[in-house]
Amino acid sequence: MTRLDRYIIRSILELTLICALALTTIFMFTSFVAELDEIDKGRFTLLQLSGFTLLNAPNGVSTLLPIITMLGTLMGMGNLAMQGELTAIRAAGVSNLRIGGAALMAGLILGLFGWVLADRIAPTGYEAAERMKMVARYGIDAGVSLKPVWLRDGPNIVRIGRLQSETEVESTTVYTLADDFSLRAITTIENGRYQRDHWEFQGVVRTEFAGGGARLIRADRLDWEGGLPPRLLRLFVLEARSLTADGLMQLIEYRKANGLDISEQRVNLWRKFVAPLTVMAMMFFAVPFVFGSLRSSGAGMRLLVGILVGVAFYVINEVTASIGLLYHWPPLLAAGLPTMALGAIGYLRLRQLR
Repeated sequence: MTRLDRYIIRSILELTLICALALTTIFMFTSFVAELDEIDKGRFTLLQLSGFTLLNAPNGVSTLLPIITMLGTLMGMGNLAMQGELTAIRAAGVSNLRIGGAALMAGLILGLFGWVLADRIAPTGYEAAERMKMVARYGIDAGVSLKPVWLRDGPNIVRIGRLQSETEVESTTVYTLADDFSLRAITTIENGRYQRDHWEFQGVVRTEFAGGGARLIRADRLDWEGGLPPRLLRLFVLEARSLTADGLMQLIEYRKANGLDISEQRVNLWRKFVAPLTVMAMMFFAVPFVFGSLRSSGAGMRLLVGILVGVAFYVINEVTASIGLLYHWPPLLAAGLPTMALGAIGYLRLRQLR
């Protein structure tokens, strides 16, 4: 990396930081306003709302990072163009692709930062924010889900009516299937708790079907060596944006072992892997704009173009992932096609510039 590369990278990173602060502030303000109607429901006060908004900020920055980095590249490179520095750099014999390569190096730095943010910081913050809101709204400590949860464990189909935490369940029903998928037994459970390496169920009523009849069995307590440890139960009920790459891989292994569809989880996993490359592609794609139509434009025009391109890419990226799931594309193609197309377009445009 030469001094010239470091200068271009520093110019891009400085303006990217300013764009990040501006867009993060807007995101936090809109999130705060959107949740104002939740105040005074339960014990959810203005203070809790402020904490909720702050904890969700990393998730917002992670979502907006491709747009932020493109804006930062347009503004940083635009400043160099406005001051005549890009003209001098090109007059010194530095090629357009070499300048684009410096933008790629800046993109690599921001892409790695985005990976850490999206895979470690944002999921933790989002989960903490949702948990804090549930505790304030419903007064449930460490609550995970108040909605029914359906799971599969081998021949057992499990419906958890109320998931107090990953180690506590209430109003649970287990449907046990035979090899021909006929119903072999129904077990209802008042509550259960995970102890060491197994579940302890209380208030158990089991109805077994065999030989054209049914047999009713009651038990105050039942130990179940099921394959649903708390960590897996937690992964299954969390939303996709709350899962790390490790969590998604564990969830894929669980669903595969139980014969469940893993298409959505595989696409989400590949989208996490492709995310740093998306940041790099967005920044590389922005460079030709500064040499071309936006060379002498003001900051306002560059901001407008950056926002329009960023929003269009976000929509196309979401639509492509959905289409890929619908038509069973390979997960890498469904997750990375817009990024690959963006990088290719940026390369071709740089090659064509004179």
